[in-house]
Amino acid sequence: QVQLVESGGGLVQAGGSLRLSCAASGRTFSRYTMGWFRQAPGKEREFVAAIRWSSSSTSYADSVKGRFTISRDTAKNTLYLQMNSLKPEDTAVYYCAARVDLYPISRSASRYDNWGQGTQVTVSS
Repeated sequence: QVQLVESGGGLVQAGGSLRLSCAASGRTFSRYTMGWFRQAPGKEREFVAAIRWSSSSTSYADSVKGRFTISRDTAKNTLYLQMNSLKPEDTAVYYCAARVDLYPISRSASRYDNWGQGTQVTVSS
């Protein structure tokens, strides 16, 4: 059974940076795609970024492209999201997610069947 545990959230001022981590266990992830999603109060969960574990191919939402970087450490089975130039509108609970590879990389939350508990990111203006 896949287990995902996020960490690294917190409070930061606009323009600042945070790095989220997601420790993954329970599977060999060579044929998995891992993603980050976020959900703000009163809004639907939205795609942020995803990476194919084996090839490190990536996909980003337009709203974060150029500011956020997704990466993974295969030796540590850990997924990362480096967030720079943060804006108040980035405030949300950020979730790590995983699924068996689809082609192309899926941006739909409904296609991911493994989820972490979430970590809060708050960006003050």
